[in-house]
Amino acid sequence: MSRALSDNIPRILATRFVALCLGALGALGAHTTAQAQGTAWPVKGIRLIVPFPPAGGTDIVARTMAPHLSAALGQTVTIDNKPGAGGTIGTDIAAKAAPDGYTLLMATSSTHAVAPNLNPKLPYDPVRDFAPVMNVNIGPNILVVTAGLPVHSVRELVALAKSRPGKLTFASSGTGTVYHLSGEMFKSMAALDIVHVPYKGSGLAFSDLISGEVSMMFDATTSVMPHVKSGKLRALAITSLRRNPTLPEIPTMIEAGVPGYESTLWIGLFAPAGTARTIVMRINTEANLVVRRTDVREAFAQQGTESVGGSPEAFATQIQADIARWGQVIREAGVRME
Repeated sequence: MSRALSDNIPRILATRFVALCLGALGALGAHTTAQAQGTAWPVKGIRLIVPFPPAGGTDIVARTMAPHLSAALGQTVTIDNKPGAGGTIGTDIAAKAAPDGYTLLMATSSTHAVAPNLNPKLPYDPVRDFAPVMNVNIGPNILVVTAGLPVHSVRELVALAKSRPGKLTFASSGTGTVYHLSGEMFKSMAALDIVHVPYKGSGLAFSDLISGEVSMMFDATTSVMPHVKSGKLRALAITSLRRNPTLPEIPTMIEAGVPGYESTLWIGLFAPAGTARTIVMRINTEANLVVRRTDVREAFAQQGTESVGGSPEAFATQIQADIARWGQVIREAGVRME
């Protein structure tokens, strides 16, 4: 070995050591970037906020989905109920959560399409503050009348209401709810003069409807059908575009004589705005597989709802369309916050 080469060995080794260190740092940086972009997600449990009380429709959907998402993602998905103010409190908490994929939201058309049109001081923006993941399921309402009302179809109800302007009433579980707006839409599209009677919840409304204190009501299938089956109320129509497979004998509002009528409540999955696209698409992929499961479809059917699924883009389009549609109903009816 020459003296010159011998003298340069320490310098050569040092250069190689620096190169190896820089390579390792580069690989670590690439791994960190990949993690930030969601390729290593999830590495811990996920919180799924439900902005409504336990045992309600949205909570049931979330608890039906959670175990299957947990299995697919390899991490526990924990339901966190944050009820209050018609769902806006929990929705706002989700909007302000870190966009890292570890906080998700199961919300509804009430929180993302109705509330923005009713509350000018809403603490979140339903479009700007969220990344839509997937429309999970959709549920129609049913128009029911008190058993003593002498009508057996929507056409007969319309004829009776027009013969008694201002005399018939429709109940709802509260001003600004989808059920209230379903009544306002019916009133507008059928050109009826009927009076809205708001209640603090469906229970009190059903009590007065059954006794005949009010004439009619729109409400969820699961709430309505026990009273229909007992003969205390009469179902006239369902508010979806097509008949419900579990209630095929009930016609749609369109079939019953109100062209273009549709009023449904969707329940969907969201992440905070800014969540990595890779994370959003991973959740979307797994959630789509979940809602296609036979047992999940059957569980939804028992609640009177149907699986939807689809892409984040399709869901975003649905949200924008519903914001516009419910906004028009609210403006035309002059609905104001209580």
